[in-house]
Amino acid sequence: MGTAGATFSQDPFSEDRSLGCCSQDVVPASLVEQMEVEQMDEFATLQLELAERWQPIDVFDRRPRQIVVVPSLSLDQAELMKIKGVHHYEERLLFSLIRLRNPETRLIYVTSQPLHPSIVDYYLELLPGIPSSHARDRLDLFATYDSSLKPLSEKILARPRLIRRIREKIKPAEAYMTCYNSTELEQALSLALGLPLLAVNPDLLYWGTKGGSRQIFTECKLPLPDGSDLTHDIDTLSDATAALWERQPGLKRIVIKLNEGFSGEGNALFSLAALAQVAPGKANHDERVAAIKAELPKLRFQCNSETWASFRQKIEVLGAIAEAFIEGEEKYSPSVQGRVTPHGEVEILSTHDQVLGGPDGQIFLGCTFPAAESYRMALQEMGRKVGENLAAKGALERYSVDFIAVHQPENAEQPWQLNAIEINLRKGGTTHPFMALKLLTNGTYSLKDGKFYTKNGQAKYYRASDNLQSEAYRGLLPNDLMDIIMVEQLHFSSIDGVGVVFHLMGCLSEYGKLGLTCIGNTPQEAEDIYEQVVAAIDRATCQ
Repeated sequence: MGTAGATFSQDPFSEDRSLGCCSQDVVPASLVEQMEVEQMDEFATLQLELAERWQPIDVFDRRPRQIVVVPSLSLDQAELMKIKGVHHYEERLLFSLIRLRNPETRLIYVTSQPLHPSIVDYYLELLPGIPSSHARDRLDLFATYDSSLKPLSEKILARPRLIRRIREKIKPAEAYMTCYNSTELEQALSLALGLPLLAVNPDLLYWGTKGGSRQIFTECKLPLPDGSDLTHDIDTLSDATAALWERQPGLKRIVIKLNEGFSGEGNALFSLAALAQVAPGKANHDERVAAIKAELPKLRFQCNSETWASFRQKIEVLGAIAEAFIEGEEKYSPSVQGRVTPHGEVEILSTHDQVLGGPDGQIFLGCTFPAAESYRMALQEMGRKVGENLAAKGALERYSVDFIAVHQPENAEQPWQLNAIEINLRKGGTTHPFMALKLLTNGTYSLKDGKFYTKNGQAKYYRASDNLQSEAYRGLLPNDLMDIIMVEQLHFSSIDGVGVVFHLMGCLSEYGKLGLTCIGNTPQEAEDIYEQVVAAIDRATCQ
């Protein structure tokens, strides 16, 4: 545990304590170590309660339950700053309101800034089978009123009175906490609240890094691109990049990946075109390493604001790997989502084809569900192997595995080559669209064919995005958006089971940015609805 946990160990509600404050007295190292061990034991004890308190979404839970939702993006803040309106991404877990379908469940949702009432009403009105007023009475909203670029969990920990008010709303024996991703901050908050945490233990986060992912893929005997070990040193990285090129002389590009990148923002492309004079066979290893080191400042970044100086500093802090860039004329980026339940079971939840953008197609923009039929079942099987490996290591809750799929038309037996790229031990960009589908249709995912079916057996498909953005959209309020969509009759219809549902509406007015999930009865219908929604908003904002 870090200092965040120690801050609240003796008196979590003392008003003269705040995160990061230091006492004038020096605490002996042995006492600090003892406190940390005691807190780890307390956390482990709390976690044993999850199996009793957690129920799958598909289960109609009649027991009293309180769920504290903390959608903190406790990731590298320098990387998050590259995403416009990122502080509004706390809204993406609002699909957790699906839990309010259970009449004895109370939800406590905490954000950095207060949510606009119309956004909350929008989600409550989507809940099928229960009056929105009944659900609203069981929803408590809290905010830190802090827009700084700190993780939400850190903001909450610095506000003991807020923690006290949250605790007053829950019965600890009936409650648990859930989050976007888990770090020592979330662990400290779960201890301060006295609640088990439905998330991976921070001690296991290595398995969700680039280096850890490659190790698990190797253990599971999954195909993966050739690459290097993790390093924090530019000289070692240059040497590893040269060695990779020597193993694969035909490489055109190599990807330099920060160990803890987010949505592809931590990837940079290294072109070998300018280094033909030191290619394998034309120069010795040392000459190749020197040339690569000199060329690294010319890395092609996925974000225009990134510089070599800042990226190099991140390499030294976070670490990085060098990985072969997979070329291909017909290439896709599918992923598989799963979870390890508090009962230790591994479940496959969904597959997607990711929609990528940016200078070199490295940035996550959205997704389509399900993944292509050609490789969908193979994704499920490989995702299951990774999940079982994670479960054996003690991991918990959601994980996803990203792949690169390259078409091989000349290979009749294996027309698609799949390579595992990375593991994410958190909720991600494919979580909330799938939750939207569950919320709206109350259907189930079928492992037999990798499709999603409603109660009456109708298959459902969607096209989703976090990045519908235009300068012309700036100034639109959530109510304006609803007016546009209702006029065009594109709002989700519970009768027809098709239409659009929005998220990230808090980004709209300031950033002209919006998230949406378009649901149809065929992949083409979902795509058509997406195009119609975009066209409708464009027409309305160009008038």
